[in-house]
Amino acid sequence: MGELTTSIVGIDFPNEDKSKSNRRMECMLCAPGDVVELRLEPTNPFDANAVAVWSDRGTQLGYVSAERAPLIGKRMKEDEATAVFQAMHGSGAYIRIRFGGGLPTLPDPVPDVPKPQPPRQARSGPRQVYDPHAFYPDEDGPEFGA
Repeated sequence: MGELTTSIVGIDFPNEDKSKSNRRMECMLCAPGDVVELRLEPTNPFDANAVAVWSDRGTQLGYVSAERAPLIGKRMKEDEATAVFQAMHGSGAYIRIRFGGGLPTLPDPVPDVPKPQPPRQARSGPRQVYDPHAFYPDEDGPEFGA
C-alpha cells in the first residue's frame, strides 16, 4: 500500500484552543493538494491509536477514523508519511496519504452528475382554475353538525 484516501472524522467538534476554532471552517479553507500534518496521539484519552490531522495553518481539522488509525499509525512509525487535503464532498472531508516519501497524487475529481428528476405524476384531465370567491367544501373536515 503506497497511497490511500481516508476520511477526516470529528470535523463538527470545536477545537480545544482558546478561540475554539471551527474544524469544518478550516476544512473549507483547505484547497485540494494543501499539505496537512498527521500527528500520533498515544496519550489520547479516547483512543491510544489516534492520529490527528492538522492544516498547514496550525489548526486541527479532525482525526483519521478509528478503523484506519491503527494501520496508519503503525505505518507512520515504520516509514515516512506525507498527507495532503484531498477534498470536501457532501458533509465530509478527505485526505490522501502516501507512505515512503514524496507527495501523494490526487485522483481525478469525480464529476458532479446531475440527479435525475423524479417522474411527474400524471394529471387526470385539465387543471381547474382556482376561484378565490368559490366555496370548496372540505370532504375530510370535522363533523360538528354545521
